[in-house]
Amino acid sequence: MITFQELGLSEPLLKAINELGFEAPMPVQEAVIPHQLSSDQDLVALAQTGTGKTAAYGLPLLQRLSADTEPVAPRAIILSPTRELCLQIADDLESFAKYLPEVRILPVYGGANFEPQLRALRQGVHIIVATPGRLIDLMYRGVAQLEQVQTVILDEADEMLSMGFSESIDAILEGVPSAHTTLLFSATMSREIERIAKNYLHEAREIVVGSRNEGAEHVNHIYYMVRASDKYLALKRIVDYYPKIYAIIFCRTRLETQEIADKLIQDGYNADALHGDLSQQQRDLTMQRFRQHRIQLLVATDVAARGLDVDDLTHVINYGMPEDIENYTHRSGRTGRAGKKGTSICIVHQRERSRIRDVERTIKKEFVRGTLPSPKEICSKQLWKVIDDIERVEVDEEEIADFLPEVRRKLEWLDKDDLMRRIISREFSRFLRYYAAAPDIEEINPDEKGKSRREKGEANGSKGDRRRAEGDHEPEEGFTRIFITLGKVDGFYAREIIGLVNNRCPGPKVELGRIDLRPTFSFFEVPEEEADRVLKGLKGLTVKGRRIGVDIAEPASAPAEPSAKGTKNRAQRRFEKAQAKGSGQRKSDKRTGKKRKQQGDFEPKSKKSKKGDWRQFFKGDDRT
Repeated sequence: MITFQELGLSEPLLKAINELGFEAPMPVQEAVIPHQLSSDQDLVALAQTGTGKTAAYGLPLLQRLSADTEPVAPRAIILSPTRELCLQIADDLESFAKYLPEVRILPVYGGANFEPQLRALRQGVHIIVATPGRLIDLMYRGVAQLEQVQTVILDEADEMLSMGFSESIDAILEGVPSAHTTLLFSATMSREIERIAKNYLHEAREIVVGSRNEGAEHVNHIYYMVRASDKYLALKRIVDYYPKIYAIIFCRTRLETQEIADKLIQDGYNADALHGDLSQQQRDLTMQRFRQHRIQLLVATDVAARGLDVDDLTHVINYGMPEDIENYTHRSGRTGRAGKKGTSICIVHQRERSRIRDVERTIKKEFVRGTLPSPKEICSKQLWKVIDDIERVEVDEEEIADFLPEVRRKLEWLDKDDLMRRIISREFSRFLRYYAAAPDIEEINPDEKGKSRREKGEANGSKGDRRRAEGDHEPEEGFTRIFITLGKVDGFYAREIIGLVNNRCPGPKVELGRIDLRPTFSFFEVPEEEADRVLKGLKGLTVKGRRIGVDIAEPASAPAEPSAKGTKNRAQRRFEKAQAKGSGQRKSDKRTGKKRKQQGDFEPKSKKSKKGDWRQFFKGDDRT
């Protein structure tokens, strides 16, 4: 096995990486480091995220710049797609350069104060680690002088291009001397990457770790196919089956990201959201907590999670497939790093089946069709976790010695079995209660395309079961379901509803049950004995100058949007208007001379709709 010393690195660098725990170079490092130490040739390196690319280009760059003790202008530029990755690269380089104090490294990125960055540039730096947009700003201000740049490194180049930085990269590369070395690192080889390589790299050497566009070597790919309405229930089962999961859950939109995060938080999971609607300060705090493992599940959009480098991720969960296959490659590459095993899970419905096949062909890896764990399997897993946690508790005899006599007196009436039952019930009861009445999830077999609608309907359960899975369900026993005309378009999610109820209702804290969020309204459940207090507290509520309606929700068989004043949809109002207009009025039919029936007693033309109900009358009208 080759060592870092055999690659030709200097003693200060070897000392630093030894202290960081680096034992042997990874394949991309073994290929790139000797090339960069001995040659100025341009380079294209294709390797998955998390394979050690920062050290591959960073170590030889630091060694070559260590002799330049007094820089006036930057000698190297490293471009990255996001602020998070920019800071991470700069931190890694600072760690590698621990015993090279003469080398100065500066991260520059958007969303931060210009002044410290301008001051550092005037004092002189060796390496600028930058996001493209902020570096362009500094160039236009005349502060970032690039006339002495010798090396340009594009890290995660495919992600930068997919984020729309193509023109910025062109402008930066045109602003540096022609006699420079360009290193391009990417996880995939797209057409845009090939264009950049053709236009700005000269006789470049190509190093491929694995194969072009191949998925990460140590990642298993699994998919679960369920109905769209069951995706969140499937997500909960997957998360519950892996008690030690540490994962990123990818969603396609900001709205969906926040909604899923809020649902997980409401259901007792240690989760948070990361998306573009959050301020940079909120994003930084969320990422800090996630890296410190204070958050177990990070729900994120592709854009917000670009360039994230987090160690020890056990899973990546795709809450639906991304539009772009390259995005899937980046998602799955967040796990299975540094030789460790990882799992990429996709929760898909029937229409996404073809996208699974497209990804398989591109990354040259086969997806395994998974079977969702049963409630019994999940409860067994969670029980063993409780037992393992108890076994691994470190006991400090001296610390607790003074308290043991009192504890023994307090618990002397309990025998060993009683004590075990109480401990397990305390730690484990949430899963037992949930899965005792958990709704069934029908997994779709993609090979069973010939089933009739009736067969599929019988397999899926009754209409009432489906409505309950989608949110139109009867409240849990002992709870009352309340309707409120605030929804996601108003910026109200689970956290806001919980806060609103407890802020408006004086007295003890109200423990809310299930919360169902819709675009323009929501449902939430409260204990039966608290219902009157909640309704009284929310009565007369005004939000943004609009009076809000709140009432006990109608049963699941009622219309999706209750007919409380101010909440009727257009179709319902049209129907009631037609009834009012026709009441007590008769008109002659010119063709037959017969009297028409009163408008309110008519029979609809469609034979399928015989009920005098607004939903049936306007069935098929997309405005409902």
